[in-house]
Amino acid sequence: MAMTMTQKILAAHAGLDSVTPGQLIQAKLDIVLGNDITTPVAINEFNKNGFNRVFDKDKIAIVLDHFVPNKDIKAAEQSKQCREFACQHCVSHFYDVGKMGIEHALLPEQGIVTAGDCIIGADSHTCTYGALGAFSTGVGSTDMAAGMATGTAWFKVPAAIRFNLTGKLPANCSGKDVILTIIGKIGVDGALYKSMEFVGDGVASLSMDDRLCICNMAIEAGAKNGIFPVDDVTRAYLEGRSERPGVEYSADPDAEYEQTIEIDLSKIVPTVACPHLPENTHPAAELGDIKIDQVVIGSCTNGRMEDMETAYRILKGKTVAPGVRCIIIPATMQIYRECVERGYVTAFIDAGAVVSTPTCGPCLGGYMGILAEGERCVATTNRNFVGRMGHVKSEVYLASPATAAASALTGCITAPKEV
Repeated sequence: MAMTMTQKILAAHAGLDSVTPGQLIQAKLDIVLGNDITTPVAINEFNKNGFNRVFDKDKIAIVLDHFVPNKDIKAAEQSKQCREFACQHCVSHFYDVGKMGIEHALLPEQGIVTAGDCIIGADSHTCTYGALGAFSTGVGSTDMAAGMATGTAWFKVPAAIRFNLTGKLPANCSGKDVILTIIGKIGVDGALYKSMEFVGDGVASLSMDDRLCICNMAIEAGAKNGIFPVDDVTRAYLEGRSERPGVEYSADPDAEYEQTIEIDLSKIVPTVACPHLPENTHPAAELGDIKIDQVVIGSCTNGRMEDMETAYRILKGKTVAPGVRCIIIPATMQIYRECVERGYVTAFIDAGAVVSTPTCGPCLGGYMGILAEGERCVATTNRNFVGRMGHVKSEVYLASPATAAASALTGCITAPKEV
């Protein structure tokens, strides 16, 4: 039977010749991921159910990234519980202060995930790794506990929507503008429990950072996962990086899709998702004079090296507008170090921005950039729900690093020029 890329990966990990949409399967896992918020819950469930060993110490990743360095006593206790569990079970991929990064940037960077993998993570944005040609999806902490103990998880095989990408992005646009445009087109439930499969000649023009960003926000359209085909860009990224060989899967020519949506990349414009849903999108140039109080450039969506490069090109030699707090968060320690070595950090500071250690902090309203009542923020993060970054009467506008940096300089939402 003809299958999509996602269906082929799931069939292989379930030990089946084929699977069909809606079928319930039990699949073997290549990686089980948790962070400092979700792992403690999983540990409690793991212990409560009488498990005394993990299925494979090399296939579990625990990344302390949300409230680390710890912001308060509760965060410190949660991190301590993760540290003790990782030590007790000799977890190979444990990342703490000094080595950690934002999980969905760190795992690809470190080669922990690779093409053809089946991955679960107790974080909704685990769908990021589809950029590498893997099946990856977010689960609850109870499923994480079961995955750590058994190395398996159950899935309902998703149907798929094909996004046919053509053309090439304009110089002032990036993967963030692509995924915001798509979500604006289909809505936050437009791909509910579907696989978003990105294909077409336009894929080759997208960098790996673009693809990681696009897959990261598949969940914001309600998708089970997002996935890109493995091509030369993927292979170049994985070469010398992956800790184990990947497996390349491709969709059958006659695979069935619920629908095909055409996306001409050349027609993408700088796009902003206005409060309070990622689907509430508008061209940045059409938003008028919307005054802002804060800019955040970072997160698992847009804290990678290309994002830092974009911010640097726009902010270098200029000054952040009076009254605007500009917070820049490299997603991993490796990216942070490269920003230092390239002189980006100095340029950011000279521009009036602050640079943080890697953390998810402000994205989920945790710390390092909480909003007060009535404040507005342009953020390169992935969600702008009511109260997401602080007060319920604050506002979050989702945008690309280019739009965020351009807005930091003007003090209002601004479409970037060519960058």
